[in-house]
Amino acid sequence: MNSQAKTYQEDPYVQQKRWTILVILNLFVFMSTLDSSIVNIALPEISKYLHLPIAKTEWVVSSYLIAICTLILFFGKLGDMFGKIKIFKIGTVIFLIGSLLCGFSTSLSWLVLFRIVQALGASMTMANSQGIVTDIFPAHERGKALGLVGTFVSLGAIAGPSLGGLLVSAFGWNYIFWVNVPIGLIAIAFAWRILPKDLTFLHVKFDIAGSLLFSISVISLFSGLLLGQQVGYSDIRILSAFALALICFIVFLRVESQKSEPMLHLSLFKNPLFSLSILVGFLVFVANFCFNIIAPFYTQDILHLSPLSAGFLLMLFPITMAIVAPLSGALSDKIGQELLTFIGLLVMVLAQFGLATLHDGSSITFVGVLVAMLGLGSGLFQSPNNSLVMSTAPRSMLGVVGSVNSLVRNVGMVVGISVATTTLFGVMSAKAGYRVTGLIPNRPDIFLDGMHVVFIGSASICLVCAFLTGWRLLKSRVSRDREILR
Repeated sequence: MNSQAKTYQEDPYVQQKRWTILVILNLFVFMSTLDSSIVNIALPEISKYLHLPIAKTEWVVSSYLIAICTLILFFGKLGDMFGKIKIFKIGTVIFLIGSLLCGFSTSLSWLVLFRIVQALGASMTMANSQGIVTDIFPAHERGKALGLVGTFVSLGAIAGPSLGGLLVSAFGWNYIFWVNVPIGLIAIAFAWRILPKDLTFLHVKFDIAGSLLFSISVISLFSGLLLGQQVGYSDIRILSAFALALICFIVFLRVESQKSEPMLHLSLFKNPLFSLSILVGFLVFVANFCFNIIAPFYTQDILHLSPLSAGFLLMLFPITMAIVAPLSGALSDKIGQELLTFIGLLVMVLAQFGLATLHDGSSITFVGVLVAMLGLGSGLFQSPNNSLVMSTAPRSMLGVVGSVNSLVRNVGMVVGISVATTTLFGVMSAKAGYRVTGLIPNRPDIFLDGMHVVFIGSASICLVCAFLTGWRLLKSRVSRDREILR
């Protein structure tokens, strides 16, 4: 390895190994994102094993997401200060230890604790993977490389229910955690041998006040969102949690704006390209997680498919995305990112409106086509959008920008879950005439009414995103035309 190189792009060893490095990064990106959604389908089995109601076991999912959202900016900043690769490598080990211990858990308390350990490691890898890729890959390959990162992120998020169903059916709930161990050990063996040493460090004091305020804000917000589904959002405790989240977030913004070296550089959001790409990325994850939550209920309880058959049907989303996203990333390097994000969102709008027309007699083929279309649209969108986000960042802040991108993705997951379940059960309660928190036996029509409203809502979110990216595309082309005329 050339220790004299000032950047990774000047280092012949790193450039020779850059695609191998990307594979290692993506394995952990996939596993850490997968573990945010794979547990959903195993909750009935976990609740039986631990003798708990499903409402309590939801904390197995929630604790992981809340911990990641709380910690991810912290580790993004830490990566910029002490080395993104060093933080990433430590995170891989912590994640595997957490995964192993989760499978051995004998009570809800232990399982939630070990999920938080998992999330600690996951947030260290998530926060720094995109920054490492942006550092290592030259500009003409960056879209393709970030596209592959985006592919594995979305594959992990969306493949959870289908892959989890297969593992639970074949081996049992423990294996949704243990499957990480052999894959992770192989990846760690390569990571510690191939990943280069860090070259860039940010010599600043750590922003303790900003970190604490942000953590309190995130924990209060998500606790309110998740507990509000059980006790109602008008409950004084839920309203207090939302108020605390809002106050802490406002104070956080004020504190960050006054610091010379804050945890989050608010100046990033002055760049309209960055802000719009982050906003649209967040909204797309909200829409996709509406599908992620509703689809297993529809396929198993309304179409009466087995968990195995439903898993195979829903696998069309990640399979289609896995094929399309790398092609989309490579294409974005040649024709630009704005056009591909716009086309991807239009495909997603069509797919989501199609999902809003499904009923208890819909053919499996038609459902499969819509699921594949959603994967196609997401594949076209995610890779170029990730590239747009990361291209706005200076080298000294790649860790922070990567962690912001990962943060909004995880927040989108939580908000998507909350929007989908709150809307579904709200419509079902209105139709039934009493408070509904689950499926009503022999009344598929009530579930379908709620499902249609959810998918119309998620289609509308994608439509708003399409308008925003269409405006960005038009503005970009007008700017280019003016440059040519000059």
